[in-house]
Amino acid sequence: MRLTSFIGFTLLTGGLCYVAARGAGPLPPLGPIIDPARGALAMARSTELPRAWSGKIPGLSAGVTVAYDDRGVPHVKATTVDDAYRALGFVVARDRLFQMELQFRAAAGTTSEFNEKALAIDTVSRRIGLAWGAERRFALVKKDSKEMRSLDAYAAGVNAYVDQMRPGDLPIEYRLLGKRPMHWEAKNAFYFLARMNQTLSFNLPEINILKAQLLVGRAAAEELYSSRAAIQEPIQPNGQKTTRFDLPPMPPPGEPDSSALSATKALALAVSAMGVTATADETTREASNNWAIGPKRTKNGFAILAGDPHLDLSLPSIWYEAHLTVPGQLDSYGFTFAGTPSIVLGFNRDVAWSATNTGADVVDFYRETVDDPKNPTKYMLDGAWRTIDLRPQTYRGPSGEVLLRDTLRYTHRGPLREFAGLWLSMRWTALDTNNVDASLGAFQAAQTATSVAGLMDAMAAYPGPAQNFVMADRGGNIGIRSTGLYPIRPGDGSGLALRDGATSASDWTGYWSTKDYPQSVNPPQGFLASANQQPIDPKVNPKYFGADWPAPWRAIRINQRLRADSAWTPGKVRRMQVDSGSARADFYVPYFLDAVARLAGAGRSSNDIARAAALLAEWKRSYTPGDKRAILFETAMERLNFLLWDELNVRDSNSSMRPRTPGGLALARLLQQPDSRWWDDRRTPALETRDDVLARALTLAYAEVVAKYGRDPSSSDWEWGTTSPMKIWHLLKLEPFSALDVEARSGPETIAPRASNGTHSASERLVVELGPTVRAATTYPGGQSGNPFSKFYRDRIGRWSHGALDSALFNDVPAARVISTLTLTPEGK
Repeated sequence: MRLTSFIGFTLLTGGLCYVAARGAGPLPPLGPIIDPARGALAMARSTELPRAWSGKIPGLSAGVTVAYDDRGVPHVKATTVDDAYRALGFVVARDRLFQMELQFRAAAGTTSEFNEKALAIDTVSRRIGLAWGAERRFALVKKDSKEMRSLDAYAAGVNAYVDQMRPGDLPIEYRLLGKRPMHWEAKNAFYFLARMNQTLSFNLPEINILKAQLLVGRAAAEELYSSRAAIQEPIQPNGQKTTRFDLPPMPPPGEPDSSALSATKALALAVSAMGVTATADETTREASNNWAIGPKRTKNGFAILAGDPHLDLSLPSIWYEAHLTVPGQLDSYGFTFAGTPSIVLGFNRDVAWSATNTGADVVDFYRETVDDPKNPTKYMLDGAWRTIDLRPQTYRGPSGEVLLRDTLRYTHRGPLREFAGLWLSMRWTALDTNNVDASLGAFQAAQTATSVAGLMDAMAAYPGPAQNFVMADRGGNIGIRSTGLYPIRPGDGSGLALRDGATSASDWTGYWSTKDYPQSVNPPQGFLASANQQPIDPKVNPKYFGADWPAPWRAIRINQRLRADSAWTPGKVRRMQVDSGSARADFYVPYFLDAVARLAGAGRSSNDIARAAALLAEWKRSYTPGDKRAILFETAMERLNFLLWDELNVRDSNSSMRPRTPGGLALARLLQQPDSRWWDDRRTPALETRDDVLARALTLAYAEVVAKYGRDPSSSDWEWGTTSPMKIWHLLKLEPFSALDVEARSGPETIAPRASNGTHSASERLVVELGPTVRAATTYPGGQSGNPFSKFYRDRIGRWSHGALDSALFNDVPAARVISTLTLTPEGK
């Protein structure tokens, strides 16, 4: 055990001794944890991989060898694909068993069986239909399909490990909770996919429009959260050689429109009950990047692919790195989710692929007419009553005690529930049963693709959560497609209204054809990129795809960098993944400085505002650790949003009715209108203009930064890395098992962005050069092991935070770098 691990272990067990007999808060007494034979001491002794070890898995057709390299990556060598998945289940269970179960329970709505305080999370999961949808989808997987065989094989591997665990192997989280691991079932992967849909596809742009409509009228509300991004740098190239700024005037705030008050209140309650944060600011939204560069723009003449999907950070990481080999059938390397039998993002000998989230609108709500407003059993459709599917629910605590009984209701559209006197049902692609076999099958097919065209075919039926899949191959081809189920809605096709559930004319009529998806292969520009921006230019295709798009600052920066160089190398691409320059700052900073200059010219300046402007002008608009001006800009942007959007403040204490602060697209448009009524702060007697508000925001920001960090702007207290560290929490929010002060090259809306609270950033990074010999490098913020005492628990964080990647041992694992060999054999042999 390393010295640092031993110190951490000593501190932890010392603290545990204190509560060994008493327990601590929701945790049980911890005496068993310090039992020298079965507790944390035994666990610490078993943290590291033995030089050679063995296991048995029922159903293996032949032996499987797993060589672990010195980064903890298992290289699985099997004789059949199903055997490879059995082995993958075994090794993932060894490293991530508690994570697997917690993710399953989060979707199934049974985490209260670990801790009764998780009941609220469980009610959300069940009420939005995660378990219902997972069960329906799993039931439709063909029993003799490749996907079902892989699910069964993976489950067999997981359970084989669980059954062969020694007492010291039990993860510490189970010890803390006084629980034993569950046995894994094939269906559990569908619960995880449901949970990922909740994270990535539960977008509800209509709620902010409806809330804003109550305050400023429908016309203004629709423009604040527009379906047409005012700044265009789309995923599907539109032929432009630079970013297009379409910044038409914003309509002024109109009169409050209460015509949709009851519907808005009901929908706001529904959104809140479903765990969606409709008021989150733009910097906390998804922030993934990927790009592919064609051979004419690379130094070595080979295509290069880069990907860094951004998700909530955790220890252990959501990703697990692995290499699966079956001679003549499979040779795939990359990242898998704990609980899924496939490499999800990665590469093989011929192709590589990565993904970002599309942000498409794939959820609609319907106002239903029911037979009994208090206890309905039927709902009206086309003049006839239909039976509601009633499903009684029981939520239990850690000892099996009943915490809550509930009844879930479903229409043909999906979950049905009452909010503010209205019965609303929900249609969501995540709960639909289309293309079920492609849920995991698409990723499994991608593992064996040999070209971009083959990858496109493999992913064509993928149902969701909808992703922008970028890809490249050894033939020099590059491609991208926004793939998933996109509903065809009646009427104008918009998803921005609460629909009448009493008529089937309100229902979706199908899904987009794959040929209509935003996509491109080998464009003349020689590169492709996505960063969660609007996928297709509405001037190219005006069809509704979603609304309330994030400003494409990252996409702008990525495309600027890619356009400016025709000799890209993997090393350059790696450095670009942590590029800390900011197109957002490049756009906004001149407006602040020009506003101060104009006011000074009019004799309306002060020492503080002049000082603030001088400091901001010194900024290089980069978020590198140690930078001492980024904090002033970020604080000024926060103050600007506070001063600007007073029209959206609700007039009572019900903050749930306040719409989300409009994003950068609305602000960019308003900056072109210096005298718009939006700039006037109705909380003051004066009539403010754009320059007044910008100068006031900068003045307040300077005062705030000085109050927090001192008057000396050269002080280390002003440094960006120290004022805004990354925070990587353990799954159970246990501070000793977390990394909470991680310095990283990261800033809002840079290529290496992070949420304002520091908990959301690049969940993994991948760079692949597709030459005659495929070469790749990877990293993620954490480590392969879920055991906090293991040297592989957080060993990658330091290099990840500085943008460093490690070479993936894809072509060969030198004997000197093999630290452990696992031999798996069929049970009974």
